[in-house]
Amino acid sequence: QVQLVESGGGLVQPGGSLRLSCAASGSIFSINAMGWYRQAPGAQREWVASIPTRGGTVYADFVKGRFTISRDNTKNTVYLQMNNLKPEDTAVYYCNAQLLAGQYWGQGTQVTVSS
Repeated sequence: QVQLVESGGGLVQPGGSLRLSCAASGSIFSINAMGWYRQAPGAQREWVASIPTRGGTVYADFVKGRFTISRDNTKNTVYLQMNNLKPEDTAVYYCNAQLLAGQYWGQGTQVTVSS
């Protein structure tokens, strides 16, 4: 099993920045990829970005150039740096871990972009 704990959400004005963190524990050596998803009120959960264990990063079109996913293997932590935030980025952001045996989710962290 894998446990994921997110942090770093909050309220920010349009154009501002936030950095989300996701600390992983448990069977981390079985993880194939880590990612971030988000879910706005009344909407379905959508994929934001992924960082496979083998390397590289992948982003949804609506965050390209604004968000950056990265990881610190020494801390078993994945980050999502979010710049130039827009009101439409308001959502609960979830960390995700993909394993051959399935996937795990964090509890989510609220990001609100509002003036």
